[in-house]
Amino acid sequence: MADQTTVLIIGAGPAGLVLGNLLRAKGIDTLILERGSREHVQARARAGFLGANSARVLTEHGLAAGMLHNGRLHDTCAFRDASGEFELNYGKLGRGEMHTVYPQHDLVTDLIAEYLDRGGELRFGVTVTDVDAETATVRFRHAGGTGEARGRFLAGCDGSNGVTRQAIPAARVTRHARDHGIAWLAVLTQAPQSMAAVTYAMHDNGFAGHMARSPEVTRYYLQVPPGDDPAAWTDERIWAELGVRMRVDQFGPLRQGPVTERRIVHLRSDIIDPIQHARLFLVGDAASLISPSAAKGANLAIMEAEILAGALTDALTRDDDHALASYSRTCLPRIWRAQEFSHWMIALLHGPPRTEPDAGFEHALRRARLDSLRDCRAHQDFFAESYVGI
Repeated sequence: MADQTTVLIIGAGPAGLVLGNLLRAKGIDTLILERGSREHVQARARAGFLGANSARVLTEHGLAAGMLHNGRLHDTCAFRDASGEFELNYGKLGRGEMHTVYPQHDLVTDLIAEYLDRGGELRFGVTVTDVDAETATVRFRHAGGTGEARGRFLAGCDGSNGVTRQAIPAARVTRHARDHGIAWLAVLTQAPQSMAAVTYAMHDNGFAGHMARSPEVTRYYLQVPPGDDPAAWTDERIWAELGVRMRVDQFGPLRQGPVTERRIVHLRSDIIDPIQHARLFLVGDAASLISPSAAKGANLAIMEAEILAGALTDALTRDDDHALASYSRTCLPRIWRAQEFSHWMIALLHGPPRTEPDAGFEHALRRARLDSLRDCRAHQDFFAESYVGI
């Protein structure tokens, strides 16, 4: 006997949990199936910068208690290279919007607790093995054996490598994918932030980035060769290379501490069109994988979850499926705008190797982009709106 629900959600990341919470607030039955354990999901360190729209969604729907209590507003980024450093207070540019720094694992912990309090059903340790988009049915494995679940609608929130995006027939979608050929070593350090601003450093050795996470934890990125082994990067090697690329001899030392996480992140983009088929709707990375260069992943997921929740509510409570039918057409232009800005950031932060024939030309273009961003108010306003917004 298959488990029955109204909306079956695969994946308990920000996309699935925001969607589940918004539907539960409207009295709609939901079931979330998640492959990992609760402990794993709540400890998984990912993004930490929430845009203004994400903060609005969480606040308006009663999901922001933790963010409002522990999150920190952030409004400045800095760019460093061989010619010096300049800061942009983007909170005073464009629409005057700021980020809220709130670690994603803390947000996920909040969303799980709220979802369960609202009467939602969430099962951990469930591996979905087969998806039928026509009937919104999935088959799965769990510690007790196998099972089947069915809903009136199915939401795929299980990431770019999940099974739900594979359930849309290849002949029905167009896939747009790009491997940018760039990898970052992403590290978490048990150390306070070393500077007030998010800092992007361009160096002949490669890009380095500094991002706040909490008063005690800082995220750093180092550009490394694709395929590098994170285990080869000892704490000492990481701090030494960060010091070189961040130019500590010129701008001052970094606050150091133990490295608590190191992993390789490959900068890739992967979008499918449309992001819906039959009774299946994709949300978050399942719909569009975006590089971390502009902190858009979780913010796109929350935006799409709100749009889909509204469309499903219309269909289920008012028998109005117009918004549901146009879910892809509503989301994809915003997804592509985020992708375009992410691509622009990739080009800004990563110069070609000096050995390439046209490397000098590309480096001069990057210098021109930085000069324009430093000096041109119109460029700064556009950057601020793109950096914080969706």
